[in-house]
Formats: sequence, C-alpha cells, structure tokens
Amino acid sequence: MDTKYVKKILKDTAYIRTGGSKEEKKCAEYLRKRCEELGAKAWIEEFTVQAADGLRCSLKADGREIDCLGYKNCGSWDVEGKLYYMPNTDRYSLSEAKGKIVLIDTGVTHAAFSDLYDAGAKGIITYSGDANNPADVCIDHKELRGFISEGKKLPCVHVHTRDAVELVESGAKKVSISIAQNEYEENSRNVVAYLKGKRKESIVLSAHYDSTPLSLGSYDNMSGCIGLLGVLDELKDIKPLYSLYFVFCGSEERGLLGSKAYCASHEKELEDVVLNVNLDMIGTYMGGFLACVTAEQALVDYIRYFAAIEGFGMKAKQGVYSSDSTPFADKGVPALSFARLADDTIAPIHNVFDTPAVMSPERTVADTAFIAKFVRTMACAGTCPVSRNIPDNMKEELDYYLNRKRRPDA
Repeated sequence: MDTKYVKKILKDTAYIRTGGSKEEKKCAEYLRKRCEELGAKAWIEEFTVQAADGLRCSLKADGREIDCLGYKNCGSWDVEGKLYYMPNTDRYSLSEAKGKIVLIDTGVTHAAFSDLYDAGAKGIITYSGDANNPADVCIDHKELRGFISEGKKLPCVHVHTRDAVELVESGAKKVSISIAQNEYEENSRNVVAYLKGKRKESIVLSAHYDSTPLSLGSYDNMSGCIGLLGVLDELKDIKPLYSLYFVFCGSEERGLLGSKAYCASHEKELEDVVLNVNLDMIGTYMGGFLACVTAEQALVDYIRYFAAIEGFGMKAKQGVYSSDSTPFADKGVPALSFARLADDTIAPIHNVFDTPAVMSPERTVADTAFIAKFVRTMACAGTCPVSRNIPDNMKEELDYYLNRKRRPDA
C-alpha cells in the first residue's frame, strides 16, 4: 500500500454513510470489491437495525421556535413543561426533574436516561457543537438507542450549543416538544474478507466503515478500513498458520451494532478465534499512537517490547476501547484496538470537520506497516501466546461499558 492508494480510498469514500443507509450499502460494496482485488474471498453479511423517518420535530421556548432535531426512535410526542437545566446528576438535582423538560450537559447515556425516566422527567434536551466557531452551524441527528432506553421512551431533542446556552441565559420558562416519526427496521451490513491459514484457529481483524450523520468519517473510521486493506495486501501471499478474517463493521457509530451482530451470528466460530485486532482512527498528521488491550497484561508488555524493537513510538495499556474490539472481548476473545489519537482541535470526529484534509497519507502508510508486522507475527506464531482468559478487572470494565453494572460515581 502506498500514499496514492490511501488518497484514492479517502476520495472515493468521502460521503456520509450512516448505519443502515443506502450510502452505507454503497460503501460496503466498494470495500468488498477492494478486498477481492487484493485476492481475498469476500462477502457481505446483513443484520437488522432500528430506523426512523422524522416527519415533524419542533422545540419552542416561551413561544419562540428553536432549531432542533428529534432523536430517532424516541417515539412521537406533544409535551409541554417547565425548562429545567440540570448540570449535576446527584439525588437532589434528579428530584427536581419531575414533570419538567430537562436540559442536560451529557448525551443520553444509559444512566442519564434511566435516572430521568425514573425521576418523572417529561422530556430531554441535549446539545453539541462549538459555540465559538462561526463555521460550526450544523445540528447532529441523534438516536435513542435500544440498549440505552431498554424499551422505555421519552421525547428527546438535540440542539446546537449556542441555542442551549441561550436557553439558560434567557431564563426560558416554558418549553414544548413536538415529534412525529415513523419507526421501522432496515438492514445494515458487515463486509467480511478471508485469507485461509494452515490451522482451524483464526485471528479476526476489524474496523468500522460507517459514519455519523454529520461526518464524512475519513479519520473515524475510513482510516481504520484503509489499515485493514493495507494489512490484507501485506499478508495475502504469506500463507499464515492462523486463518485471517477481515471484518469491516457497519453501524458501529450506532452502538457497535455491526461487531455485536458478527459475534452473535458467529458465536460458535469465536471459540477458535485466538485474537481480535481492531483499528479505529489511525494516520493523522499529529497525535499519539495507542494500543488499548482488553486482555492479559502480558500482551500489553509484549506490544511495548515489539514497538521498541521495530522503532515505533507508541503507548500501550489495559482497558476497554469504545470500538468494535469490545464485543469480541465480551465473548472471551482477547482483543485490542490500535489508534492514533489527535486532539479534536486538530482532527475532530463526529462532525463536518472530519474530512480527508485531516489525514496524512504518509502517516497512514507508516501506521499500517507497523500493524501489519504485528499481525504477521501473531498469524505466523507457532502458538498464539495470548491467554484466552479475559482478566477479572477487564470483565468488570466490560460490565460497566455494556451497562450491566453501574459505576459507583455514575
């Protein structure tokens, strides 16, 4: 893989491709063809996701219209109540939410939604965007995810940060939310490519290719998909001991839905997977390289040594990375995510500024080369040295991340 190839992929995929959309399907077909061009067997696996068409959404404050977008899959509503700005989530603050429409600083997390629903809130307002950047004018289109709401519904709308600040500054009293939408199911898809090894056991590499509603997703995460293609190109002729699966995941931005679907439909095959290597955001001009390992500490130490031997600067740590490595680890597969993390003032994600302009083709090639060397070492190992047991401290972190347990301070 060279810089010309990186630039071509970034150019060809510079469009919004949200999970379940026709653009996501277009990109899936594109990636499948690229894998086949590199000599791999490749196919597409579909899975079902929730969808919604917004028919109507409005937010009024003391009779004044506020630009907003309703959360997809939050239901259809006409509600009115007193505005309550709630910057804290302590018991007293929540006790004041009953019967009110609540403006919060966080997104609609599992804890926030559950607490506000139980407290009797009538609706939720969230916000995002840079109030001090005149070029930042778009409102993100959010979704009330099923694993967040667990079948419960509240009217939720999203506004720009400027309007959220103005609501608080003006002391708005009465607000009303009106939402009408058509909810249904549609298909998202994973792209899978395969290189046969000499053994039954395999290594699964993953990266998501979908974007958020405002983003071209060049950094997050077409960069990771380019990395997968580069690794595939590097390893296609080596005849590895372990078979290699390359999974380009759909609907990651909607809650890791693609990797969750892959793990669910291939649960029996996961017994023979010795390692998952996930790529999520590499190749930016600036930013430190990270390996986040949801496995034994010995793998963290090995990656540090390996990087030093290769002369590649990076940091490695144990943890749960918010990406497609997590569902694999939750199924007992040792997993790690590689990422180059730049400050959001340099390479922002989930907004209109995530474009090919933030990407360094040279850095992408260098990052991919290091990852390919690591994967080759594991794929050609006499025995994969990584323990198949997920440590207890990582199991607890997975419980927190997947909302099975609540952090004491949440």
